[in-house]
Amino acid sequence: MAAPVITKNLAETASYCFTSGIIPKSLKEFITVVLYKEGKKDYSLLGSYRLITLKNTLAKVLKKYIANIISKAAEEYRLLF
Repeated sequence: MAAPVITKNLAETASYCFTSGIIPKSLKEFITVVLYKEGKKDYSLLGSYRLITLKNTLAKVLKKYIANIISKAAEEYRLLF
C-alpha cells in the first residue's frame, strides 16, 4: 500500500531535481566504514584496512528512476540509433 505514496513522492523529487538543477545535500552524503583485512601482520599500515562506502538508498532509487525516464525518451525519439 505504500508503493503509490513512495512513487508519487519519488516522482516529485525527481521533477524538483530536474527543474531546479539542485540535488538535495542529503542525497549526496555517504557513510564510509573502515574494516580490518584479515590475516595482516601489521595493522599500523594503511594497506591493512578496507574502506566500504555506503550510498544513500533514496539517491540510488532516484538515480535509477531518472535513468529509466531518460532511456525511455531516448528509445521513443530514437536518439541512440
